[in-house]
Amino acid sequence: MSRWSLVLAGLLGLASMQARATDPLSVMSFNIRLPAESDGVDYWETRKPLAVRMLREQQPDVIGLQELVKAQADYLARELPQYAWFGRGREADGGGEHMGVFYRKDRLKVIESGDFWLSDTPDVAGSITWGHPHPRMVTWALFEQRSDGRRFYLFNTHLPYRDEDEAARLKGAQAIARHLATLPDDVPVVLTGDFNTTPDSDAHAVLAGTLQDAWTTAPRVEGIDATFHGFTGKADRRIDWIFVRGAQLESITSVTTRWNHRYPSDHFPLVVTLRLP
Repeated sequence: MSRWSLVLAGLLGLASMQARATDPLSVMSFNIRLPAESDGVDYWETRKPLAVRMLREQQPDVIGLQELVKAQADYLARELPQYAWFGRGREADGGGEHMGVFYRKDRLKVIESGDFWLSDTPDVAGSITWGHPHPRMVTWALFEQRSDGRRFYLFNTHLPYRDEDEAARLKGAQAIARHLATLPDDVPVVLTGDFNTTPDSDAHAVLAGTLQDAWTTAPRVEGIDATFHGFTGKADRRIDWIFVRGAQLESITSVTTRWNHRYPSDHFPLVVTLRLP
């Protein structure tokens, strides 16, 4: 091989490495809705192929799911073998709803992961101290991109839902903010979740104090801002949010796809694309 051929091959290799290094990262937040027979025609057994179809179409690199139970996670893992997942149930025995995280095995690897509960005793599994009826928690991970070694944190949560739980939602947001403040400044953070409150709330203000609300700061926004629609398709509240710190936001989309007038969940998923520094 001539010297110029070697130079050209080197330049092409460098360009390829640079292209891989700047590949966008896609992150989804998705309240999948737990299996509830009271949902009637929208029961999980009816919806589950729609959820898989939607995820196959979107192909996010990582997904923060809320209301996920193990049977749902096992089904998704079988149908979507390109993904791995982790997360424990919120109850003391590890059962109940999971803040499950699915991720593309070919794109990402988990460096470390963990959980904490939104209570005065965050290290005590299943703990409740702020008056809401069910344990609330956060599942998190430090991810590394296989292509270039760049890292980011993902945090995933689900805050209490009742009107009278607004104080608990604020305390939960404050607990998350305190935890994020302990992380290294040079590693980007993405927070996904169903926060069960609107952007004019104190809980949102706490998180927006140090993170970017992707819906209001992304250069490109597609879809409708409200996310909870109760299987009607007519969403009236923006209670699902994705926050970002330390990464370049490119876009956010609400996924409103339906098939035969049926939806994968009673929430519209959100997908952000971003680039890591």
